[in-house]
Amino acid sequence: MPAALLSRDDLIARLGDVFREYGFEGASLSAITAATGLGKGSLYNHFPGGKDEMATAVLAHIDAWFERAVYAPLRETDHPRQAVAAMFAAVEAYFHGGGRICLVGAFALDATRDRFAAAVQDYFVRWIAALAACLRRGGVKHAKAQAETIVAGIQGALVLSRALNDTAAFARQLRQLQAQADAVLSDRGLA
Repeated sequence: MPAALLSRDDLIARLGDVFREYGFEGASLSAITAATGLGKGSLYNHFPGGKDEMATAVLAHIDAWFERAVYAPLRETDHPRQAVAAMFAAVEAYFHGGGRICLVGAFALDATRDRFAAAVQDYFVRWIAALAACLRRGGVKHAKAQAETIVAGIQGALVLSRALNDTAAFARQLRQLQAQADAVLSDRGLA
């Protein structure tokens, strides 16, 4: 699609891909212009704050997707098992079956962490809280600890998949985590 016809969502998605590939510090203006098809002037017209504003927009875009596809369904469900299963399906799709890194997680691990600390922390806090609330409605004891284990497992599975260059590792870990979540929901967290 020609750069002039890019929607803001498409532009932000392309920026996200650049940050995923190169990291925040490594994402040069030339890599950003190549990926977006926009010149410096156009980029700064869209993002007067430069690369920081681009990253902020990408993080907000990710946050909006997770709010819509993961957090809200977990918070609002009357059917915890279905909501947790839907969360795993959404996460698998979003992370391209383990072929796409978690940009928020990547930002949490590098020097960018301090620059975007509030957004990074909020992503994990909200995910854990939404999942814990869902598990609690399902009668799970120690729901927050279970939610932390699941979210940490998903993030770890992404790292493992990337390190091994094996998306099947991500799929296996997701299945295992989903089976554990299903078991605690079945046992009502008593096991």
